[in-house]
Amino acid sequence: MRSLALAAAICLLAVPGVAHAQAWGPAQLAHPFLGPAGSATMHGDAGSSDTTPYPGPGTRPLTVRADPLAAACPTLLQGRDGLVVALCTSIAGQVPTVHLLDPEHGSLAALPLVKGSLLGGVYAYLDHEDRLVAVDGERALIRVAHHRDADGRWRLAIAERTDLAAAIPQGDSVTGLVPDWSGTVWFATGRGVVGVLTPDGGTATVDLGEQVANSISAAPDGRVAVATTHALYELTAADGVPRIAWRAPYDRGSARKPGQLSHGTGSTPTYFGPDTGSEYLTVVDSADAGVRVLVFRSGTGELVCAQPVLAAGGPGSENSPVGAGRSVFVAGTYGYPYPTVPGDAGPAVPPAAPFTGGMTRVDVDVAGCHTVWDSGIRSAAVPHLSTADGLLYTLTRHGPEIATPADGFSVTVLDPATGAVLADSPAPGTVLDDPLQMSPLILPDGRMLQGTVTGVLRIG
Repeated sequence: MRSLALAAAICLLAVPGVAHAQAWGPAQLAHPFLGPAGSATMHGDAGSSDTTPYPGPGTRPLTVRADPLAAACPTLLQGRDGLVVALCTSIAGQVPTVHLLDPEHGSLAALPLVKGSLLGGVYAYLDHEDRLVAVDGERALIRVAHHRDADGRWRLAIAERTDLAAAIPQGDSVTGLVPDWSGTVWFATGRGVVGVLTPDGGTATVDLGEQVANSISAAPDGRVAVATTHALYELTAADGVPRIAWRAPYDRGSARKPGQLSHGTGSTPTYFGPDTGSEYLTVVDSADAGVRVLVFRSGTGELVCAQPVLAAGGPGSENSPVGAGRSVFVAGTYGYPYPTVPGDAGPAVPPAAPFTGGMTRVDVDVAGCHTVWDSGIRSAAVPHLSTADGLLYTLTRHGPEIATPADGFSVTVLDPATGAVLADSPAPGTVLDDPLQMSPLILPDGRMLQGTVTGVLRIG
């Protein structure tokens, strides 16, 4: 999932490079990193690359089965024990709920969490003990563990609870959460407070003074990236105190666009690069005339390029870019029919638009950046790139550009080198199975799970 603002919509739901296109395969996907030891995040890793080290379902015909959970499930994370921990929002009461899922047989246990604001308690990660780490509605960082009782039943329980009320102002809530390599937990709130919780339990914060509507990302050397609705920041906390290393404002446009959930970038910042996996940092702006992918050198904030994207689609993206090697993939969401938006998002201009989609690949080269391909594909989920099989996976929406409840969906496999569709397998096609631009999870055995507005799709 690209933006915690999407979680708000779910909660409200009632029901040196080359200058030409290269051959693409695992060899080109250099140095993805998974993040701190044992951790897993919604965007695959702490750098939010939306890549996976596992091969996906491939191009063979697929079976797709809906697993209803009466909840929207944007966060799907698999631990070392093979079980999947999902952070969902129940349709009844919009209560954040942790589900323990068997990849084959469905929910084994569920645990409701304290409900807070619409932007609180949705982004999460798994720690080195396969515990779900999140911030609940009481402004407490919790670690939810699972175990099996003597009677064989699986249980979920809060194993640790750390009060963050002194660091998070009353009425504010956490929108982004990520661990770094030193064991420090970073968080960002909707009102722009960025804080750290150190391994010894200490907290410290810095106030950016701008709204944060997306999650945050971490690089191996301790840098953390935060995108506000006005600028991209990189911060450090070498002595346990967060400090701004640099700030880069971007063109946020004159108003929120249809298919975006805040007035600003829809990107969780993405670290990527050919050597360490974090040489570059990227987001997509929200300029009126047409959006651009912005690539910066991490550590310095130097702008490498501002490359126009989504020319074949719509001028807006609420998705985090996919980043691998020297390549960035941007999926468009302009006009996507979200059922509602956060109360503080502001009006969209225009109020509505057709869902035109679009996807663009941009490569960083010695001259800056260049566009490799631009497609009109209508991606309805956050694309994920497998560094094992060299394929790009997403779900696409079919039907008229003016979306209807009868629109169909399919699991779509793309060639990252050309953007060509290699396979397209039908998925359940009712409004109850809308993937709503949520992030999938590719499992080690090649299967894929995709959250929807009412549960999970089991693919492959």
